[in-house]
Amino acid sequence: MLLEKPTTRRKFLLGSLLALPLSDLVLKGLTAAQAAEMAAPELADYKPGFFSADEWQFILAATDRLIPAGGKGKAPGALETNVPIFIDQQLQTSEFGDEIYLQGPFNVHADPTFGYQIPFTPQQMYHTAIKLVTQWVQTTYNKPFQQLTLEEKDDVLTKLNKNGIDFAALGEPNMKASQFFSQLLSDTKHGYLADPMYGGNKGMKAWIAIGFPGARASFTEWVKQHNVPYPLGPVSLMGERA
Repeated sequence: MLLEKPTTRRKFLLGSLLALPLSDLVLKGLTAAQAAEMAAPELADYKPGFFSADEWQFILAATDRLIPAGGKGKAPGALETNVPIFIDQQLQTSEFGDEIYLQGPFNVHADPTFGYQIPFTPQQMYHTAIKLVTQWVQTTYNKPFQQLTLEEKDDVLTKLNKNGIDFAALGEPNMKASQFFSQLLSDTKHGYLADPMYGGNKGMKAWIAIGFPGARASFTEWVKQHNVPYPLGPVSLMGERA
């Protein structure tokens, strides 16, 4: 017997797509973007390389509230577009954050115009902050963040944004809650809107939702057509078309 385990239509199509040129994909009713979406990791099956299992559950729940799904026919959410995978893969990169000056002195209460004022790399920030948030949530609600109601999750994230959770009181005087929230929100936005080659924006769904053309190289025929909706779908840096 050739197959010891039953295959699925999805796996069969993926295996077939590996050997097909773009023209064949179109003939078979699949665009390159649809093929790329099928080849992208399934969030439910993805094994994080940077986050621990508990940290991963926090990231899934937090990004889902920062960019929630709009529902059928509306803009996709962070989970539908693999935003957590983008964040995990970015943090796995050893060069990520290397350009940040970490020699001090630091003043966590300095005006934002003074630049980065945290003695942590982004990787260290995530590990440290998630531990503190988890500690605060467990003490306050007696359950982990991912088990909170939607309203409770939003309240926790709002408190992070407004420094309603005192990291210093939890044992970390060198980082404010709002600084972690800003990093998390920024990375979530990047994962949602970045090119799919970086792990997020699965199937260019976010670009499709906002009407962004992506990496199309020529718009000369549209320069003088004002107030006319652009009819063509987005193109990724790898040449995938939606």
